[in-house]
Amino acid sequence: MSGVIAFQGLPGAYSDLACRAAYPGWTTLPCPSFEAAMAAVREGQAELAMLPCENSLAGRVPDIHRLLPDSGLHVVGEHFERVEHCLMAPAGATLATLKRLHSHPVALGQVLNLIRDTGMQPVIEADTAGAAHIVAGIGGVEDAAVASALAAETYGLAILRRNVEDAEHNTTRFYVMSREARMPEGEDCVTTFVFRTRSVPAALYKALGGFATNGVNMTKLESYMLDGHFSATQFLCDVDGRADSPALERAFEELRFFSRGMRVLGTYPAHPYRHSQGGD
Repeated sequence: MSGVIAFQGLPGAYSDLACRAAYPGWTTLPCPSFEAAMAAVREGQAELAMLPCENSLAGRVPDIHRLLPDSGLHVVGEHFERVEHCLMAPAGATLATLKRLHSHPVALGQVLNLIRDTGMQPVIEADTAGAAHIVAGIGGVEDAAVASALAAETYGLAILRRNVEDAEHNTTRFYVMSREARMPEGEDCVTTFVFRTRSVPAALYKALGGFATNGVNMTKLESYMLDGHFSATQFLCDVDGRADSPALERAFEELRFFSRGMRVLGTYPAHPYRHSQGGD
């Protein structure tokens, strides 16, 4: 099976790399924003979208949590992509000639040792692949970029050094989104959902109590404001298990009693990376 999978960024972005790793043989569709990638799926330009949700160093990806509930799409998969930063520059450049280092601010924050050791001046760009594109356009031997090996290949840059990130565990998790919900086979699944708590004492404690009493393991709980109101908090959660399992159905029943706007965004197979990290 092959199809089209959308992502945010320019060709060569880490999201592009994630698409190719998770869906080899598929056509990747670059989009200017997360909203555009979601719209591409809604409008039938792509079957799936690959959207980053969190990074092991930088934490959650801004805007994704706000956009997911109202996207009209469903989470049908997850993917973990190891982030391997490469230092790249036009042909002829060396570490001795470089003066400026272009990349996304998060990526620059992940290569502080490289910046310190080389003395290069950081230059903030909109994304890593865009930084590679800009450096290729500048030419010369004084500007370099930190991006993926795919970006170096895409924009004709030479890789001067691989794996320049400060931490070896630098990994990004992605949600895979689709127009249609899917219920996978097997029990090794993750379910993602959102809810808002009622404005009563111990509302969150009561809302989550059903997961403990029904033996459901919660692996993610994040809160964020709605519409700029400090009193309107929404929660995004991941739990182990299928949404149609008896234990999770009982937990959801109790959650609905103590919350508002509870909605399942999807159930999908757990990625093997979870078990390699000892998260069982």
